[in-house]
Amino acid sequence: MKRADFLKVFGGALALPAALPFAARASKSPASDAGRSNCVLVPSETAGPFPLDLGENDFFFRQDISEGVPGVAMRQRIRIIGAGNCEPMPNVRVNIWHCDRDGGYSGYGALEGQTHCRGYQFTDANGECEFVSIVPGWYPGRVTHMHFQVFVSTQYSVVSQYTWPHAAVVEAVEANSAVYPAGPDPLSPEQDGGFVDGYDLQLATLEWDAAAGEYVSFYEATVEGEGVNGVGYLERQTAQVMNLGQNFPNPVADRTEIPLTLHAAAAVSWSLWSVQGRCVHRVEVGQLPAGDHRFAVDFAGLGLAPASYVYQVEVLAAGQRYTSVRRLTAF
Repeated sequence: MKRADFLKVFGGALALPAALPFAARASKSPASDAGRSNCVLVPSETAGPFPLDLGENDFFFRQDISEGVPGVAMRQRIRIIGAGNCEPMPNVRVNIWHCDRDGGYSGYGALEGQTHCRGYQFTDANGECEFVSIVPGWYPGRVTHMHFQVFVSTQYSVVSQYTWPHAAVVEAVEANSAVYPAGPDPLSPEQDGGFVDGYDLQLATLEWDAAAGEYVSFYEATVEGEGVNGVGYLERQTAQVMNLGQNFPNPVADRTEIPLTLHAAAAVSWSLWSVQGRCVHRVEVGQLPAGDHRFAVDFAGLGLAPASYVYQVEVLAAGQRYTSVRRLTAF
């Protein structure tokens, strides 16, 4: 299966439980309430004047969105909470985009054709995902900010923005003045029309990690729904044909099994993907009868490094192709 085909299906937000570890230096949530939503719905905001349809380009399925543009490194962690039960929402798609150090957005104006500072990931079992980028710059009339869009299912998404404590952003820029020729942001969030109705629920943390040589930011957003799978048309159609279970054991030391229930006979294949969108293993299983099935995965035998992976099962039944995905952790 081509990477583009995989991402078109995955981009449909087939929301299924998952597990994805972060780097050790960013594995802990902030001890305070900073960056947290406290299960209050995030205000909806405009997508801004410079959005791109990330779901239409599989290139944007990536964690590192910086593409090496000038700026101070920033590791951005995002957690999505469902307002229905205040629980994390696994495997929802999160798009983010922001301006570069000079206030320009890739894909527009002089930067047309460029793609930096844009990307999407999928949340893990804790409702979290992670991006690597730079501390954004600013442009007249707007405070330093981040755009994001959360796809809860194929039928529902939320668009909003968040910012950081003004003093923290100023400190980051002033400490790296050679990298940010425009200097620190002259506006505070209170002076930004985008946050005129307040920004208590749109404020991320920003702290320097000296050991890693980067800033680490955390932001939590609460959206409509519950901390369970998002359900749209594609999800319902797939559930009539198959149910893909969570692998066990998970996390994986060396071996695991992927459970699959078919509601009718079908041709089956499964594949294993890195979170960067690269297929690392694929098996054509062939025709299987209706019932319960299990596929063994030997990580040790495949020589796969400890990391987060996505496994995908493809089913061909009655001339139609159905796909379902989940995430696993190998350590």
